[in-house]
Amino acid sequence: MRHYFTLFLILIGSQFSTLLAQKAEVDRIHILFYNTENLFDTSDDPATEDEEFLPEGDRHWTNFRFHTKLNHISKVLLATAGFEPPEIIGLCEVENRGVLEQLAKNTALKNYSYRIIHKDSPDERGIDVGLLYRSDRIQALTYHYIPLLNANHEVEKTREILHAEFLLAGDDTLHVFFNHWPSRYRGQAETEADRMLAATTLREAVLKVLSHTPGARIVIMGDFNDQPKDESLKSGLLATKKDDHAVQDELINLSYNWKQGTIKYRQTWSIFDQIIVSDGLLRNREWNTSAENAKVVDLPFLLEHDEKYQGKKLNRTYVGFNYHGGFSDHLPILLELDR
Repeated sequence: MRHYFTLFLILIGSQFSTLLAQKAEVDRIHILFYNTENLFDTSDDPATEDEEFLPEGDRHWTNFRFHTKLNHISKVLLATAGFEPPEIIGLCEVENRGVLEQLAKNTALKNYSYRIIHKDSPDERGIDVGLLYRSDRIQALTYHYIPLLNANHEVEKTREILHAEFLLAGDDTLHVFFNHWPSRYRGQAETEADRMLAATTLREAVLKVLSHTPGARIVIMGDFNDQPKDESLKSGLLATKKDDHAVQDELINLSYNWKQGTIKYRQTWSIFDQIIVSDGLLRNREWNTSAENAKVVDLPFLLEHDEKYQGKKLNRTYVGFNYHGGFSDHLPILLELDR
């Protein structure tokens, strides 16, 4: 009887130690966003314009190239935050839930307890915004996708905004908004109104959260296809350069003073991928962050020498229509939250 009682105490002690270790581990979390640049599978989806990324398509997108891309993306995700991969990962330019499942289950990410949040978007090319989160380290509460509605209240054929809520240690709620705003493909001026619509749509969603929970902890990340000083971010979203302590519930753009851009066109780097937080994450003693905790992830293997324009350029999957075997045309961005 004494033997079983001793064994019981050992097991209880072991479980208690494990719980304490887990609690210590989740006193710091990392949130990453990455534009994966055309993470398509090799199957034809009749509902979307994915013909370019088929084996017989213009890019000759094969299973080998697809699985190489998956392994490249997993390598990036595992290398960004030190010993533990990020607890929350936002991804854009993913074709469907299937590619996220293969990323989570058929790469080195399979060793972690990643779960998926995804919904097919109205985008004509079928590229979506999705999310992976580590269920062993953070609890998802709820999520929904926010469409962009035009003046006639019709859904625009572009990516929706993903809003997910997570429960942090201490019973605090974290709101995360992942974005992929309309591109500049038809020209910056011609598409400015599209991004302003995305900005005001996001602003309304944020105000809804703040009206219910003043001081809410909010993280906004994404590929905005605009820079911090552009009107969509400044006037549409009202993301400011620094926190004004006299004003409550501001949005602060932690990317405003970044020296490293996230995307390069010819010789010019731009900061399209950004991290914006509510002032509730800057002023609280528990679960807070700072500008120093927000950064561009410029791992050496994501870049290569730029022979034409000098300096570095992104190590891309394709250069034009020529397969290059690299990673993406964007650098990832990372935010650390501490308790």
